Amino acid sequence: MQSFVDLVTDKPSAIAQVLISDLHLSMNEPATNPLGQAFLDFLDKLALLPNLKQFFILGDWFEAWLGDDVADTDTLTDALQPIIAKLKTLSSKNCQIFVMHGNRDFLLGQQFCDKFGGQLIFEPFYLTLNGKKIRLEHGDALCTDDKSYQRFRKIIQHPITKKILLALPIKKRQQIAQDLRQKSKTDNAKKSLQIMDVNEQAVKQALQKADILIHGHTHRPAVHQIGDKQRLVLGDWRLNDNSVNAVIGVTMSGQLNLVEFFYSVNR
Repeated sequence: MQSFVDLVTDKPSAIAQVLISDLHLSMNEPATNPLGQAFLDFLDKLALLPNLKQFFILGDWFEAWLGDDVADTDTLTDALQPIIAKLKTLSSKNCQIFVMHGNRDFLLGQQFCDKFGGQLIFEPFYLTLNGKKIRLEHGDALCTDDKSYQRFRKIIQHPITKKILLALPIKKRQQIAQDLRQKSKTDNAKKSLQIMDVNEQAVKQALQKADILIHGHTHRPAVHQIGDKQRLVLGDWRLNDNSVNAVIGVTMSGQLNLVEFFYSVNR
């Protein structure tokens, strides 16, 4: 797999779009832990691309997002500032920044995106690239074999539920988020890997109106050929010993590819 860092060095003018997902940044220390440091380095590299037009974050940017009002507290405002500053720099270079909800940060709103000139988008989101229609989504809606999760998803992401959650005191939201993460960890430990992957029929249905499907969520990066169509799965950002690795999407000369971003933590 090609190296993103090498592409930035060798072919910076060729990259027009970049797509990532499943960064899972800690809301408490988003810029200081290894994942946060890797993301800041990644944003620096994006700023070097003279023809970058669009940057997509396809869900689970944060491990949990308890509401845009939480980001306005003194502690988090300072913690998020390095990320916001670099995103503002990117936006000022005429790069559109699009943010999509994941299953962990579905309370993120346009108010936060306004801080860096970004735009909140909703799935499915469609692009046209070189005459082909591309469908973007987070990916959890495709895991239809996990029926208990799909029932939970329908309830927790309902507009009324979200409104109720955002009306709760911040400490209460923090407790609920902690409880939900623990429940998710316990439930997933009991489920087979197959159940937590995408459903073949759901993928075919998603591709009915598209030539290419791009998603994250499953943490199983790969390119799948489905007849004359493709499914590209973005990877999660993984901390391995002293490095952070992520499989991301880039478009170059009208072609969409998966490449690997690598960041060495001990610098």
